[in-house]
Amino acid sequence: MIFRKSAPPPSPEPEPQSARPGSKGRPTRTRKEAEAARRRPLVVDDRKEARRRDRERASRERQESQQALMSGDEKKMPPQHRGPERSFVRDVVDSRWNIAELFFPVALVFMVISLVLPLIRPELTTSLSTGMIIVLWGGIAVCVVDSLFLRKRIRRQVTERFGEVPRGLVGYGIMRAIQIRRFRLPRAQIKHGQAPR
Repeated sequence: MIFRKSAPPPSPEPEPQSARPGSKGRPTRTRKEAEAARRRPLVVDDRKEARRRDRERASRERQESQQALMSGDEKKMPPQHRGPERSFVRDVVDSRWNIAELFFPVALVFMVISLVLPLIRPELTTSLSTGMIIVLWGGIAVCVVDSLFLRKRIRRQVTERFGEVPRGLVGYGIMRAIQIRRFRLPRAQIKHGQAPR
């Protein structure tokens, strides 16, 4: 056959190259491949399993937050308790005797007495009602005055240490002062009379 071309000689197969030092040994993924690997469905197939996982995660986060509030670990506390300013305000409040924390237990005891005693001695009903009004309103007035002193102290000490008083910080301190010390969260980290950290 005149027109038949002779087959080209077979080319030698390239020898496998040894990987360079420091290389990853595979070609880099294209952008399309990387995006496809990251893509997840918006709605999972097993919704019951997804809800169970979400409940477990939420429960675990709540437990960690509660533990952090008890131990004073700021990293895991809820956002409203984080930050050096809030930690300092908590110490300012916890270092002093607040009238509100003493008033509420006394008012509770007085209320119980005023409910029980008239059952035993009905003639004391009028005097107990008058005494109750005086104790409650007088105690509230004293708590308000004490809160004004605390407000002034928080503003002065926070300004000295941090330069300015962020919004809501004074209210955060006053609300903490109203609570009974034993039930405050985050737990008090200093004793009465101790200087704030």
